[in-house]
Amino acid sequence: MTQTGLDAPRRILVAGATGYIGQPVVRALVAAGHDVIALSRRRAGVGASLDAGSIRKRLHGAEVRFGDVTDPTWVAKKGMAGAPFDAVVSCLASRTGDPRDAWRIDHGANQHLLDAAMARGVEHFVYLSAICVQNPQLAFQHAKLAFEAALRAAPIGHAIVRPTAFFKSISGQVERVRRGRPFIVIGDGTSIACKPICAHDLANFIAAAVVDPRYRDRTLPIGGPGPALTPRDQGALLFELTGRSPRFREVPLKLLDAVVRVLSAAGRHSEILATKAELARIGRYYATESMLVRDAATGHYDADATPSFGTTTLRDHYTRVLRDGLHGHELGDHAVF
Repeated sequence: MTQTGLDAPRRILVAGATGYIGQPVVRALVAAGHDVIALSRRRAGVGASLDAGSIRKRLHGAEVRFGDVTDPTWVAKKGMAGAPFDAVVSCLASRTGDPRDAWRIDHGANQHLLDAAMARGVEHFVYLSAICVQNPQLAFQHAKLAFEAALRAAPIGHAIVRPTAFFKSISGQVERVRRGRPFIVIGDGTSIACKPICAHDLANFIAAAVVDPRYRDRTLPIGGPGPALTPRDQGALLFELTGRSPRFREVPLKLLDAVVRVLSAAGRHSEILATKAELARIGRYYATESMLVRDAATGHYDADATPSFGTTTLRDHYTRVLRDGLHGHELGDHAVF
């Protein structure tokens, strides 16, 4: 079903279709006139709150196929059944960052998709990765990098999209500020920064990466519009929008380090505590590393080198959330982030 031209409709498989980014990706591709087949679990969403009927409504315009992406036989025989596909888009990601889940999903399930895509003669694979893999210290980052390497080595066109922070991941303190409580920062809140991007803008970028030859066979870091923002900038914006006087609570980094050390030691004797230790390391990572393009030689994060895309700013997002609530932006299993 190979097509030519940016506007020609494609037959596209989307995995991870019910996720925070997967849903708007499906909507963007359907709106562009593509024939979209969306893969989903039968129960999805935060706390598995979405049943099959709800999932179909959210993915209106796409054909939804329910199954298990960790099962290579299902992926090959059911998920990718039918007419040939022009492209695969994977928005699959582990829900918590737990090492076992990371290697099962971020690497394993994506590898099943890639294997099936190559077997079916698919020409293009778009993978939603993360900008944090530039400085890997955590299991899920290594799992993502392992799949990135497999994708680059495969005889298939690819685009690897590495977004900065999602709006969802920096919305956890909106209610705190609304209730008059202080905004929590690590240290003084100025040592890290990001160029956050909204789900709709990122989805449009991913949809473009499916069809635009300029994005083919490239790794694509991408952020949202506007300047890079530190956690203190984010807090100041919330105080401004709520009309409250700025109040910050500074948490010393050494406190996070102590938590990581204790849980890591205890985790040598308990699988549950080992998982908690990894989650604590994830929290520490995001508290100390910028979500911007990183110079591998110097370790310097560069806001100017981080591309911007889209039109929705964090101010727009906070304004909407303060008016309408966090609907659709709940952290759920990602609360540690």
